[in-house]
Amino acid sequence: MKDQSNFIKTIMIQDLESGKHKEILTRFPPEPNGFLHIGHARALTINFELAALFNGKTNLRFDDTNPEAEDVRYVNSIIEDINWLGFKPDKVLYASDYFQEMYERAVLLIKRGLAYVDDQTAEEISATRGNVTTPGVNSPYRDRTVEENLKLFNEMKEGKYAEGEKVLRAKIDMASPNMNMRDPVIYRITFAEHYRTGNKWCIYPLYDFAHPIEDAIEGITHSLCSLEFEDHRPLYDWVVEETQMESVPRQIEFGRLNIENTVMSKRYLKILVDEKRVTGWDDPRMPTLSGLRRRGYTPEAIKNFIISTGLSKNNSTVAADMLEAALRDDLQLKTPKIMGVINPLKVTVTNYPEGKVEKLTTFLNPQDESMGEKTIYFSRHLYIDRDDFILEKPNKHWKRLAKGIEVRLYNAYFIACHDVVYDEDGEIVEILVTYDEKTKSGTDFNERKPNGTIQYVEATTALKTTFNLFGPLVFDGEESFLERINPNSWEVKEGYIEHAAKDIKEQMQLMRIGYFIQDSKSEERVLNRIVELRSSFKK
Repeated sequence: MKDQSNFIKTIMIQDLESGKHKEILTRFPPEPNGFLHIGHARALTINFELAALFNGKTNLRFDDTNPEAEDVRYVNSIIEDINWLGFKPDKVLYASDYFQEMYERAVLLIKRGLAYVDDQTAEEISATRGNVTTPGVNSPYRDRTVEENLKLFNEMKEGKYAEGEKVLRAKIDMASPNMNMRDPVIYRITFAEHYRTGNKWCIYPLYDFAHPIEDAIEGITHSLCSLEFEDHRPLYDWVVEETQMESVPRQIEFGRLNIENTVMSKRYLKILVDEKRVTGWDDPRMPTLSGLRRRGYTPEAIKNFIISTGLSKNNSTVAADMLEAALRDDLQLKTPKIMGVINPLKVTVTNYPEGKVEKLTTFLNPQDESMGEKTIYFSRHLYIDRDDFILEKPNKHWKRLAKGIEVRLYNAYFIACHDVVYDEDGEIVEILVTYDEKTKSGTDFNERKPNGTIQYVEATTALKTTFNLFGPLVFDGEESFLERINPNSWEVKEGYIEHAAKDIKEQMQLMRIGYFIQDSKSEERVLNRIVELRSSFKK
């Protein structure tokens, strides 16, 4: 983002050069009613990176004004995700710390004749708001006296009325062309225990009233938000001005970023969790940051992807390939390369001595020899991937093993298949090969050209492994959300990895298969595929 130009960066430069602000202060204001997803990572990156460009600061502020949906476990998960991404908030704050001041600012509006208590139901208020071509109708309670409104609002605070019986509305303009300015509700009654304030309050401010006051209290200079809040900006400015806040923040909207075949809605993600369509918020198929972390994504890949998409005033959608490409670029040079087979096919080297196990040496990552070396084992009994063998070579493009064809085993010997073994159902269960000891890796055999190189694992030292292979959790489409869930988004395979992977806890590359990581929720050897080596998804 340092080398990129964008309209928010330009505004910040102008504000600093003009002396309007001496320091940039932004905020990330999540509601603690679910786990963060990759869309939130975009907002996080924009707020933190832009402030950091100017040696500014960013607050983490929990917008906890809805006690019915919020929980401390969401607070903890959000803090963990932000730390994992590598961002350090200047302060960790809570909207609930400002409840008293918000109440006092609402009282100020009432005293100034700019707010009133309404007895209409939610349905009646909605019906009288009008539409884009028809002005709204004033509430019959709009002209209550200041004294009566103060009394009723205080009684709301004391819990003398039922939920929905009364609300506090701002008195602005029921004929405004902006629907958000048609006397919006700014306080409602809710008898729910708040996870921080308990039962101290039974009235809670709505977002459009609370958020600008929170920004002003903290001295936020640039309140960055997504494009759907553009029509709310006049109300944001009205609240700051009419509640007579000393500090005046500026709301700036940017376009949302959507990713194909990816759920970018906390509400829909919660449906998946509540209906047990996934194993939890950290399911490896989920686009939550905890899910991506469990799957093996890196903070660097996520931030590089977000920065590469740029920043504009328009909503945009990118292919999932773009995120996966950023992930591959990050993993390629810093992961050890391991051999593994996810569809094992038994191989017997008929001319190799029974019981002998040979040790061969190579680098964990030939592109980065500083990672060190590993030992590869070779014996009479091996496993290769079933996809690397076919009875008859179909065409010149087939560069793997076939009957009568010679291939090289990675960092080992040439082998040639001379026979196969079938089970009673006619399935191939074993292939019989011979090896040529003169073709050991590192020797001179340039006069012979094998039909490609394939990987393998030695049977007696191989580590039995469960592989989790993931596809898109939800497809884009016109059908309802639940109808678009991919029933084949999680496939389980049983196979093997080479012994050298025994102590690797971080990401690893299984050669020609993809990048994998040990599943953090399993005590057994279970590898989650992070991403394939190249894009191969087809709906």
